[in-house]
Amino acid sequence: MATTAVGVGMGGVLLGNSICFRKTQQLSISKTSQVSVSEIGFVTSQLSGIRISYNPPKPLSAPFSPALQPVIARRICPFTGKKANRANKVSFSNHKTKKLQFVNLQYKRVWWEAGKRYVKLRLSTKALKTIEKNGLDAVAKKAGIDLRKK
Repeated sequence: MATTAVGVGMGGVLLGNSICFRKTQQLSISKTSQVSVSEIGFVTSQLSGIRISYNPPKPLSAPFSPALQPVIARRICPFTGKKANRANKVSFSNHKTKKLQFVNLQYKRVWWEAGKRYVKLRLSTKALKTIEKNGLDAVAKKAGIDLRKK
């Protein structure tokens, strides 16, 4: 019934009722329908009216993309904004070398009254004291933190 004027050696891909090629060509699938293939790689069949896209493989000379790096938690308190302080380590001979004084960050489960559940947070001990004094909702609102996402 349908005569196909396509050779396998030309690099065609059979997708349902349509055949996709990389180069612009006119292919005759049957006596009544024509399939048009553009340079981009889209195939449109007049029988079905479906537009099928074709993504050609990337060339081997593409620039190297680095692998995904693991996400490392930053040593910054999200509630108070405290971060590491650069300081000098002073020896007995008064020789000064640079060092970092990190924030005392702790993982803590805090009861969230509005959500009626515990929220696991990584916060500084200063922020923990502030939450005990002012409440979790007030401190999170001031810091711009959405507790529903935690």
